[in-house]
Amino acid sequence: MAHLPARRRMALALPIGIALTASFGFLPSAVAAPADSPAASGTSASSASSLAYVVNTRSTDSRTIASVGRAISAAGGSIVETYAKIGVFVVHSSNPDFGKRIRAAKGVATAGATRTAPLSLAGTTDEGAVQKLSAADAKSLAAQATSGQEPLEADQWDLRAMGADKAAAINPGSRNVTVGVIDTGVDDTHPDLAANFSASQSANCVGGKADTSPGAWRPANPEHYHGTHVAGEIAAARNGIGVAGVAPGVKVAGIKVADPVSELFYPESVVCAFVFAADHGIEVTNNSYYVDPWLYNCMDDPDQRAIVDAVNRAQLYATKKGTLNLASAGNSNDDLDSDAIVDESSPDDSTAVTRTIDPHTCFDVPTQLPGVVTVSATGVNKSKSYYSSYGNGVIDIAAPGGDKYQIPDTPSKNGRILSTMPGGQYGFLQGTSMASPHAAGVAALLKSTHPKAGPAELQRLMKAQADEQACPASYDGDGDGVVDATCEGGVQRNGFYGYGIVNALKAVKK
Repeated sequence: MAHLPARRRMALALPIGIALTASFGFLPSAVAAPADSPAASGTSASSASSLAYVVNTRSTDSRTIASVGRAISAAGGSIVETYAKIGVFVVHSSNPDFGKRIRAAKGVATAGATRTAPLSLAGTTDEGAVQKLSAADAKSLAAQATSGQEPLEADQWDLRAMGADKAAAINPGSRNVTVGVIDTGVDDTHPDLAANFSASQSANCVGGKADTSPGAWRPANPEHYHGTHVAGEIAAARNGIGVAGVAPGVKVAGIKVADPVSELFYPESVVCAFVFAADHGIEVTNNSYYVDPWLYNCMDDPDQRAIVDAVNRAQLYATKKGTLNLASAGNSNDDLDSDAIVDESSPDDSTAVTRTIDPHTCFDVPTQLPGVVTVSATGVNKSKSYYSSYGNGVIDIAAPGGDKYQIPDTPSKNGRILSTMPGGQYGFLQGTSMASPHAAGVAALLKSTHPKAGPAELQRLMKAQADEQACPASYDGDGDGVVDATCEGGVQRNGFYGYGIVNALKAVKK
């Protein structure tokens, strides 16, 4: 596959081809200002030599914002959006010296390009072959559903593994809780999502400026199915149609950040998404991606440092406004607490180069940002999924993400995760992309049960109520006889499972 960041795509996608009827101390904190500055915020047409930038100010006071705005124009930049509340500008410029000039301007803390390819040069994606399930097979699966199950729930081993099926009978989640899916877009017309979708809390943030026009949050095309799959894992309704989500009673919103052609998640789009979620009362966000074009952003590079700074300000702003942010740990089987990691995939918007990075100074964004809940993946055997990244002191929690080597006793014998797809379809995916929404669903159930709990308290409750999982004596995830990873830590907290595997049933018991 080309240009498919490891966080967003893992192994096979198996859509069902039918529609069922019926604190980093060195980073400035985000400080809320009364309102955005009226500094210039017009967009400019992309040219073959234009790049996108984030410019981060030293202060959020109005004079600094205005001064930096003037400096951006003087350096040959055009302001796309001004996030004065966190001191972040989204800028386009065709001036090759723009980054150097603006970093020297008074009031600028960090600034850098958010991509390595010009704006007019979009990447391409190859989604690969899609395996479809026939209508006859789907009908056979529905016939095996037991009383109280959704038609396709017999294949949802993940719900049973975390007690989500039993939790739904006690508390399916509150309509006062919304989970924002920051992703490729959500198909809100899907029959399993329509009833729980919150259009008023949804937007298209691609390019760094929120578009709330009707349907703007939907995926660019049916092959951008990732966000719809994630949304179903969280809040597919128990309505007798297809599958069920972990928290089938809560609302779900779609905040699209994926480029419509390359399907990459650029920093300015993610900044927009976190701020939008915070300002629209979203209690939980799920982030099943890494911010492109760098798998790891290194602080000794001015562009990458600016990316970390901008996204961190945005997610801290969301946290301070009451939003709990969860993110997937990654699908590279990397030890995020090691001394060195080899990154062969960055930058993914142009020509990748091989580099060795230190994960203590080069960060996977947003999952390694302070306050973000980092989620690793498990399979049906409650063992770390073979692809899941890990790290003692980095992983906060684990959740079902699927594993093709861990085979469940289900009708399909498919170890991946079954959920919703665009166009009323359903399909199987695996990845930490699937683990994070399971944890986000539990966070939504906890918020429903403890409505006054803020992000810090929700994190504490998640960790306290997780099922502890000890390190294995030896780990061979793919069964080839070779040790694939080493787990460090004790039973109460370790590098594979953090504080444990999420438990939805415990989450709804006061």
